[in-house]
Amino acid sequence: MPMAATAVFLALCLFVMTMVDVVSSAKFDELFTPSWALDHFIYEGDLLKLKLDNYSGAGFGSKSKYMYGKVTAQIRLVEGDSAGTVTAFYMSSDGPNHNEFDFEFLGNTTGEPYLVQTNVYVNGVGNREQRLDLWFDPTKDFHSYSILWNQRHVVFLVDDTPIRVHPNLERNGIAYPKDQPMGVYSSIWNADDWATQGGRVKTNWTHAPFVASYRAFDIDSCECPPVPTAATPPPPAAGDDMKRCSSGAEKRYWWDEPTMLELSVHQGHQLLWVRANHMIYDYCTDTARFPATPVECEHHHH
Repeated sequence: MPMAATAVFLALCLFVMTMVDVVSSAKFDELFTPSWALDHFIYEGDLLKLKLDNYSGAGFGSKSKYMYGKVTAQIRLVEGDSAGTVTAFYMSSDGPNHNEFDFEFLGNTTGEPYLVQTNVYVNGVGNREQRLDLWFDPTKDFHSYSILWNQRHVVFLVDDTPIRVHPNLERNGIAYPKDQPMGVYSSIWNADDWATQGGRVKTNWTHAPFVASYRAFDIDSCECPPVPTAATPPPPAAGDDMKRCSSGAEKRYWWDEPTMLELSVHQGHQLLWVRANHMIYDYCTDTARFPATPVECEHHHH
Protein backbone atom coordinates (compact mmCIF):
# COMPACT_ATOMS: atom_id res chain seq x y z
CA MET A 1 0.00 0.00 0.00
CA PRO A 2 1.51 3.40 -1.00
CA MET A 3 2.64 5.58 1.90
CA ALA A 4 -0.05 8.24 1.28
CA ALA A 5 -2.79 5.63 1.21
CA THR A 6 -1.40 4.09 4.41
CA ALA A 7 -1.55 7.48 6.12
CA VAL A 8 -5.16 7.98 5.07
CA PHE A 9 -6.06 4.46 6.22
CA LEU A 10 -4.47 5.05 9.64
CA ALA A 11 -6.21 8.40 9.97
CA LEU A 12 -9.55 6.75 9.22
CA CYS A 13 -8.86 4.05 11.79
CA LEU A 14 -8.03 6.69 14.38
CA PHE A 15 -11.23 8.57 13.50
CA VAL A 16 -13.31 5.41 13.90
CA MET A 17 -11.69 4.61 17.25
CA THR A 18 -12.32 8.15 18.39
CA MET A 19 -15.99 7.92 17.55
CA VAL A 20 -16.62 4.62 19.33
CA ASP A 21 -19.30 5.03 22.01
CA VAL A 22 -19.75 8.72 21.17
CA VAL A 23 -23.35 9.81 20.70
CA SER A 24 -24.35 12.88 18.75
CA SER A 25 -27.94 13.51 17.74
CA ALA A 26 -30.55 16.24 17.53
CA LYS A 27 -33.81 14.24 17.66
CA PHE A 28 -35.71 14.17 20.93
CA ASP A 29 -37.07 10.63 20.65
CA GLU A 30 -33.65 9.18 19.84
CA LEU A 31 -32.09 10.61 22.99
CA PHE A 32 -34.85 11.15 25.56
CA THR A 33 -38.04 9.77 26.97
CA PRO A 34 -40.77 11.60 28.93
CA SER A 35 -40.43 11.16 32.70
CA TRP A 36 -43.82 12.38 33.89
CA ALA A 37 -47.04 14.12 32.78
CA LEU A 38 -47.05 12.84 29.21
CA ASP A 39 -50.23 14.83 28.57
CA HIS A 40 -48.21 18.00 29.16
CA PHE A 41 -45.95 17.31 26.15
CA ILE A 42 -46.74 18.96 22.81
CA TYR A 43 -44.94 17.73 19.68
CA GLU A 44 -44.81 20.00 16.66
CA GLY A 45 -42.42 18.44 14.16
CA ASP A 46 -38.90 18.94 15.50
CA LEU A 47 -40.25 21.27 18.18
CA LEU A 48 -41.06 20.01 21.67
CA LYS A 49 -43.10 22.02 24.16
CA LEU A 50 -43.52 21.34 27.86
CA LYS A 51 -46.40 22.99 29.64
CA LEU A 52 -47.07 23.82 33.27
CA ASP A 53 -50.57 24.39 34.62
CA ASN A 54 -52.14 24.18 38.05
CA TYR A 55 -52.42 20.41 37.66
CA SER A 56 -48.84 19.52 36.76
CA GLY A 57 -45.53 20.40 35.22
CA ALA A 58 -43.60 17.99 33.00
CA GLY A 59 -40.14 16.53 32.57
CA PHE A 60 -37.97 14.23 30.48
CA GLY A 61 -34.68 12.39 30.79
CA SER A 62 -32.10 10.80 28.55
CA LYS A 63 -32.32 7.12 27.72
CA SER A 64 -28.61 6.67 28.48
CA LYS A 65 -25.97 7.90 30.90
CA TYR A 66 -22.84 9.65 29.69
CA MET A 67 -19.31 10.54 30.70
CA TYR A 68 -17.71 13.78 29.55
CA GLY A 69 -18.39 15.69 26.35
CA LYS A 70 -20.99 18.36 25.72
CA VAL A 71 -24.78 18.47 25.95
CA THR A 72 -26.86 21.21 24.35
CA ALA A 73 -30.49 22.17 23.95
CA GLN A 74 -31.98 25.16 22.23
CA ILE A 75 -34.71 26.53 24.50
CA ARG A 76 -37.24 29.34 24.28
CA LEU A 77 -38.40 30.16 27.77
CA VAL A 78 -41.91 30.97 29.01
CA GLU A 79 -43.21 34.24 27.56
CA GLY A 80 -44.99 36.98 29.48
CA ASP A 81 -45.69 36.59 33.19
CA SER A 82 -43.58 33.58 34.17
CA ALA A 83 -43.26 34.44 37.88
CA GLY A 84 -43.05 31.39 40.12
CA THR A 85 -42.05 28.99 37.35
CA VAL A 86 -38.74 27.20 36.92
CA THR A 87 -37.48 25.56 33.74
CA ALA A 88 -34.44 23.36 34.31
CA PHE A 89 -31.87 21.77 32.01
CA TYR A 90 -29.27 19.70 33.80
CA MET A 91 -27.04 16.64 34.07
CA SER A 92 -27.16 14.34 37.07
CA SER A 93 -25.91 10.97 38.26
CA ASP A 94 -27.90 8.74 40.60
CA GLY A 95 -27.83 8.07 44.34
CA PRO A 96 -27.33 10.09 47.53
CA ASN A 97 -23.74 10.97 46.60
CA HIS A 98 -24.68 12.11 43.11
CA ASN A 99 -23.03 14.75 40.99
CA GLU A 100 -25.14 17.34 39.19
CA PHE A 101 -24.70 20.34 36.87
CA ASP A 102 -27.76 22.62 36.78
CA PHE A 103 -29.21 25.33 34.60
CA GLU A 104 -32.34 26.67 36.30
CA PHE A 105 -34.27 29.45 34.57
CA LEU A 106 -36.24 31.45 37.13
CA GLY A 107 -39.37 33.11 35.79
CA ASN A 108 -40.36 36.69 36.54
CA THR A 109 -43.19 39.15 36.18
CA THR A 110 -43.79 40.64 32.72
CA GLY A 111 -41.07 43.11 31.81
CA GLU A 112 -38.63 41.89 34.46
CA PRO A 113 -35.60 39.84 33.37
CA TYR A 114 -35.41 36.08 33.55
CA LEU A 115 -32.68 34.95 35.93
CA VAL A 116 -30.39 32.02 35.19
CA GLN A 117 -29.20 30.05 38.21
CA THR A 118 -26.39 27.53 37.86
CA ASN A 119 -25.37 25.06 40.52
CA VAL A 120 -22.85 22.24 40.89
CA TYR A 121 -23.34 19.23 43.16
CA VAL A 122 -20.33 17.10 44.08
CA ASN A 123 -20.87 13.87 46.01
CA GLY A 124 -24.40 14.93 46.93
CA VAL A 125 -23.51 18.43 48.12
CA GLY A 126 -24.67 21.52 46.22
CA ASN A 127 -25.01 25.05 47.62
CA ARG A 128 -22.82 26.44 44.83
CA GLU A 129 -25.36 28.75 43.23
CA GLN A 130 -24.58 31.60 40.89
CA ARG A 131 -27.27 33.81 39.35
CA LEU A 132 -27.14 36.15 36.40
CA ASP A 133 -29.42 37.95 34.03
CA LEU A 134 -28.94 37.61 30.29
CA TRP A 135 -27.93 40.05 27.55
CA PHE A 136 -31.04 39.14 25.52
CA ASP A 137 -34.69 38.26 26.09
CA PRO A 138 -34.72 34.42 26.31
CA THR A 139 -38.48 34.30 25.74
CA LYS A 140 -38.44 35.80 22.23
CA ASP A 141 -36.31 33.25 20.42
CA PHE A 142 -34.38 30.03 20.85
CA HIS A 143 -30.92 30.15 22.42
CA SER A 144 -28.39 27.39 23.02
CA TYR A 145 -27.62 26.27 26.57
CA SER A 146 -24.71 23.86 26.92
CA ILE A 147 -22.71 22.00 29.55
CA LEU A 148 -19.15 21.00 28.65
CA TRP A 149 -17.60 18.42 30.97
CA ASN A 150 -14.16 16.86 31.01
CA GLN A 151 -11.58 15.93 33.62
CA ARG A 152 -10.27 19.51 33.78
CA HIS A 153 -13.46 21.56 34.25
CA VAL A 154 -17.21 21.95 33.87
CA VAL A 155 -18.20 24.90 31.67
CA PHE A 156 -21.71 26.35 31.42
CA LEU A 157 -22.31 28.12 28.09
CA VAL A 158 -25.07 30.30 26.65
CA ASP A 159 -24.87 30.58 22.86
CA ASP A 160 -21.32 29.23 23.26
CA THR A 161 -20.39 32.12 25.58
CA PRO A 162 -19.03 30.73 28.87
CA ILE A 163 -20.95 32.00 31.88
CA ARG A 164 -19.37 29.78 34.53
CA VAL A 165 -16.37 27.50 34.97
CA HIS A 166 -16.09 24.93 37.74
CA PRO A 167 -12.45 23.76 37.68
CA ASN A 168 -10.90 20.51 38.85
CA LEU A 169 -9.07 21.42 42.07
CA GLU A 170 -8.19 17.92 43.21
CA ARG A 171 -4.58 19.03 43.56
CA ASN A 172 -5.85 21.21 46.41
CA GLY A 173 -7.71 18.33 48.05
CA ILE A 174 -11.13 19.37 46.68
CA ALA A 175 -13.40 16.69 45.24
CA TYR A 176 -14.28 16.95 41.55
CA PRO A 177 -17.18 15.25 39.71
CA LYS A 178 -15.30 12.98 37.34
CA ASP A 179 -16.28 9.33 37.83
CA GLN A 180 -20.09 9.02 37.82
CA PRO A 181 -21.99 8.64 34.53
CA MET A 182 -24.70 11.26 34.23
CA GLY A 183 -28.09 11.49 32.59
CA VAL A 184 -29.44 14.60 30.85
CA TYR A 185 -32.75 16.02 32.05
CA SER A 186 -35.15 18.91 31.69
CA SER A 187 -38.38 19.90 33.40
CA ILE A 188 -40.76 22.74 34.12
CA TRP A 189 -42.49 23.10 37.47
CA ASN A 190 -44.02 25.51 39.97
CA ALA A 191 -41.53 26.83 42.53
CA ASP A 192 -43.26 30.00 43.69
CA ASP A 193 -42.08 29.41 47.26
CA TRP A 194 -38.59 30.59 46.20
CA ALA A 195 -38.10 31.15 42.48
CA THR A 196 -39.18 34.78 41.99
CA GLN A 197 -37.93 37.52 44.30
CA GLY A 198 -37.32 35.03 47.07
CA GLY A 199 -40.87 33.68 46.88
CA ARG A 200 -42.58 37.04 47.33
CA VAL A 201 -44.16 36.86 43.86
CA LYS A 202 -46.44 33.86 43.36
CA THR A 203 -47.51 32.05 40.22
CA ASN A 204 -50.56 33.64 38.58
CA TRP A 205 -52.48 30.61 37.34
CA THR A 206 -54.80 32.76 35.24
CA HIS A 207 -51.84 33.01 32.83
CA ALA A 208 -51.44 29.22 32.54
CA PRO A 209 -50.44 27.18 30.70
CA PHE A 210 -46.80 28.24 30.91
CA VAL A 211 -44.90 26.78 27.96
CA ALA A 212 -41.17 26.18 27.43
CA SER A 213 -40.12 25.17 23.91
CA TYR A 214 -37.17 23.00 22.86
CA ARG A 215 -35.38 22.00 19.68
CA ALA A 216 -31.95 20.94 18.35
CA PHE A 217 -30.92 18.62 21.15
CA ASP A 218 -27.32 17.48 20.97
CA ILE A 219 -25.40 15.04 23.16
CA ASP A 220 -21.80 14.71 21.99
CA SER A 221 -20.53 12.44 24.73
CA CYS A 222 -19.32 8.98 25.68
CA GLU A 223 -22.30 6.70 26.21
CA CYS A 224 -22.10 4.36 29.21
CA PRO A 225 -23.59 0.87 29.56
CA PRO A 226 -27.16 0.79 30.88
CA VAL A 227 -28.18 -0.02 34.43
CA PRO A 228 -28.44 -3.83 34.68
CA THR A 229 -31.69 -5.77 34.74
CA ALA A 230 -32.20 -9.42 35.58
CA ALA A 231 -31.35 -10.25 31.97
CA THR A 232 -28.21 -8.13 31.65
CA PRO A 233 -24.87 -8.29 33.45
CA PRO A 234 -23.80 -5.48 35.78
CA PRO A 235 -22.23 -2.42 34.12
CA PRO A 236 -18.55 -1.67 34.61
CA ALA A 237 -17.45 0.04 37.78
CA ALA A 238 -17.30 3.84 37.81
CA GLY A 239 -13.54 3.79 37.34
CA ASP A 240 -13.96 1.62 34.25
CA ASP A 241 -16.40 4.12 32.73
CA MET A 242 -13.97 6.94 33.40
CA LYS A 243 -11.11 5.01 31.81
CA ARG A 244 -13.18 3.95 28.79
CA CYS A 245 -14.34 7.52 28.18
CA SER A 246 -10.88 9.06 28.50
CA SER A 247 -8.30 9.38 25.76
CA GLY A 248 -5.48 6.85 25.63
CA ALA A 249 -3.07 5.23 23.21
CA GLU A 250 -5.86 3.61 21.17
CA LYS A 251 -8.34 6.45 20.97
CA ARG A 252 -8.64 10.20 21.30
CA TYR A 253 -11.77 11.99 22.42
CA TRP A 254 -12.29 15.60 21.42
CA TRP A 255 -13.04 16.69 24.99
CA ASP A 256 -9.50 15.72 26.04
CA GLU A 257 -7.82 17.83 23.38
CA PRO A 258 -5.68 20.69 24.77
CA THR A 259 -8.04 23.36 23.40
CA MET A 260 -10.87 21.85 25.48
CA LEU A 261 -8.94 21.78 28.75
CA GLU A 262 -8.93 25.52 29.27
CA LEU A 263 -10.77 28.55 27.96
CA SER A 264 -9.27 30.39 25.03
CA VAL A 265 -8.18 33.97 25.59
CA HIS A 266 -11.37 35.14 23.88
CA GLN A 267 -13.54 32.88 26.04
CA GLY A 268 -11.76 34.12 29.14
CA HIS A 269 -12.60 37.69 28.17
CA GLN A 270 -16.21 36.68 27.51
CA LEU A 271 -16.49 35.10 30.96
CA LEU A 272 -15.05 38.18 32.64
CA TRP A 273 -17.53 40.36 30.74
CA VAL A 274 -20.47 38.19 31.81
CA ARG A 275 -19.36 38.27 35.44
CA ALA A 276 -18.81 42.03 35.39
CA ASN A 277 -22.04 42.96 33.64
CA HIS A 278 -24.60 40.24 34.35
CA MET A 279 -23.79 38.33 37.54
CA ILE A 280 -26.08 39.27 40.41
CA TYR A 281 -25.26 36.53 42.93
CA ASP A 282 -22.23 34.35 43.63
CA TYR A 283 -22.17 31.97 46.58
CA CYS A 284 -18.44 32.59 46.90
CA THR A 285 -19.09 36.18 48.05
CA ASP A 286 -22.14 35.48 50.23
CA THR A 287 -20.55 36.00 53.65
CA ALA A 288 -23.91 35.99 55.42
CA ARG A 289 -24.59 32.47 54.17
CA PHE A 290 -20.98 31.30 54.30
CA PRO A 291 -19.05 33.16 57.06
CA ALA A 292 -16.05 31.03 56.12
CA THR A 293 -15.32 31.25 52.39
CA PRO A 294 -16.06 27.89 50.71
CA VAL A 295 -12.72 26.22 50.17
CA GLU A 296 -12.98 25.95 46.38
CA CYS A 297 -13.69 29.69 46.12
CA GLU A 298 -10.21 30.43 47.47
CA HIS A 299 -8.70 28.79 44.39
CA HIS A 300 -11.11 29.83 41.61
CA HIS A 301 -9.66 32.07 38.93
CA HIS A 302 -13.13 32.86 37.52
